[in-house]
Parts: sequence; C-alpha cells; structure tokens
Amino acid sequence: MTVAHKVERLKINYKTLEDFKRFKQYGQQELSMLEDLEANMIENDSESPFYGIYFGDKLVARMSLYQIQAKFDRYFDPPQDYLELWKLEVIPDYQGKGYGRTLVDFAKSFGLPVKTNGRVNSSDFWATMGFTPVTYEVERDRGENPFVWYPAGVKEQVH
Repeated sequence: MTVAHKVERLKINYKTLEDFKRFKQYGQQELSMLEDLEANMIENDSESPFYGIYFGDKLVARMSLYQIQAKFDRYFDPPQDYLELWKLEVIPDYQGKGYGRTLVDFAKSFGLPVKTNGRVNSSDFWATMGFTPVTYEVERDRGENPFVWYPAGVKEQVH
C-alpha cells in the first residue's frame, strides 16, 4: 500500500532554513536566503522556489523549481518555458519510500518540459522517472550532466 505524500510550497522563514540544515545540499542558496531574511528583504510568505514533503512535522524531502522563459530555452523543440529542477534530496532514512518520485511527479504535473542536472550515480533514478540525458554540448552544458523530461509533442533542440 502506498501512502500519498503531500507536496507543499515551503515558506521562506527561519523554521524552513533550520529544516534545510538536515540536507547535504545545504549551501550558498540557503545562506543567501538567511541573509535576505535577516535584512528583512523577503517576507515569510514570498513566492519560494522550494517544495517539500513533511513526515509529521519533519521535512524529509525537498526540491527547488524555477520557471525558465522560452527566450532562454536551449534544450527543447519547440523553444518554450520550462522548469529547472534543483536540489532534489530525500533525507537518508526516508529514501526508497517514494518521496523523490512524488516530488518529480509534482514537477511534471505542470505540463512543461523539465530539466535537471543529475548527481553522480543518479542516472538510474532519472531514467526510472522518464528523463533522458541530453546530447552533451560543451558551450551550453559546461560540465553539467543535464537530464530532461519531454511532455507530449516536445523533443530535443538540435543545434
């Protein structure tokens, strides 16, 4: 029996930043959010790019999603707005329970193409999720390892 996991947009506040400290990918982005909070530049309810899943009151999985405008699209044909998925991470004790899949399915539910950069040894996960590696281009990809998901009617841009 699969338990339905609820994806929610995370508020930018001190509690969320405290929750993020449990994740390995805690870094520059979170530190700049902390600085913005301390300088009162962002409000608690501002549009956060972060989404997560709680188990009880514990944040156990998260990702960030950014919408990239069509004019910057160098991946999809026809060129269009797409989502860039970053920092997908599930706390180790909760891995293998469908949290990562739920977050990725949530990203796909917008109906836009999705691009992500796979971490080392993550290609099996992305393949399972229906993503394919793009044809590597040095200029565009600069050492990244992009994987993409194509909704119906969309294919890879050929350069």
